[in-house]
Amino acid sequence: MKSHAEHPWSVGDVAARVDLPTNVLRHWESVGLLTPARDDAGRRRYGEDDVVRIAVIQRSKAAGMTLDQIAVLLDDSSWGRHQVLQSHIDDIDRRMEEMRRSRAMTEHALRCRSHDIATCPRFRAGVDDVLSRF
Repeated sequence: MKSHAEHPWSVGDVAARVDLPTNVLRHWESVGLLTPARDDAGRRRYGEDDVVRIAVIQRSKAAGMTLDQIAVLLDDSSWGRHQVLQSHIDDIDRRMEEMRRSRAMTEHALRCRSHDIATCPRFRAGVDDVLSRF
């Protein structure tokens, strides 16, 4: 067992600092994303490496990765890592394009004089890709 000094934070301490409920950290442990040390009483003790993993998980989730994808990302022996990461990059690119379109439509709507924005021909052009399916 590593010393308490190497693992200074309890699950409550870490949860409060990263603004997560403690049950989320416990869930991440149950699915194998975290393996905090335990003290003599069996309580979780998080060290710096654990906190870094939590930060990676949070950032990855914010970027839209699933816990399964994150597990592959954090598993240094996973042969499927590059495939998962490329798939995620492709998904980010798709979402970024959707956000770009949404922003352009919103900016147009802000400047458009049409009272019913759906009747504006230029605004409707922003949804032509969806309308083309009908």
